[in-house]
Amino acid sequence: MWFFALFLIIPLIEIALFIQVGGLIGLFPTLAFVVLTAITGSMLIRRQGAREMANLRSSFENLNDPTEPLAHGAMILFSGALLITPGFFTDAVGFALLVPPVRNAVFKWTKSRAHVTHFQMGSAQSTEPQRQYPNDTVIDGEFENLGDTKKPTHEPSGWTRH
Repeated sequence: MWFFALFLIIPLIEIALFIQVGGLIGLFPTLAFVVLTAITGSMLIRRQGAREMANLRSSFENLNDPTEPLAHGAMILFSGALLITPGFFTDAVGFALLVPPVRNAVFKWTKSRAHVTHFQMGSAQSTEPQRQYPNDTVIDGEFENLGDTKKPTHEPSGWTRH
């Protein structure tokens, strides 16, 4: 029910703000402001999104918990959707989500409300102990030497050697 209320209240807030701002500064400056915020927001989202993707890659490479970089990336994506949507209220919320302390506060609030019941890294199917080979990889397998009996299936074109 509260989701329906958001879909009803947010457009009403946007309409009221458009009327107020349009009456204050005029139609064309209002439209120019909306377009300018969309362009500025898309540039900021590109920069911060790339930074957050680097943080996510780093957390995967270091086998750290990727929850926070994933949440920040999702909030940046959501702020992009809000900034592209024309309106002053959605722009304000979108720009607020681009501020890292605001994202940290939203992440901490969401994390305090979420309850994780189970978390496991790695494969759940393997029951035997994992051996660590720090500098080399051992591959166990069988092979059969077929010899040099390769025959071309077509005439040579002059561009390849057989």
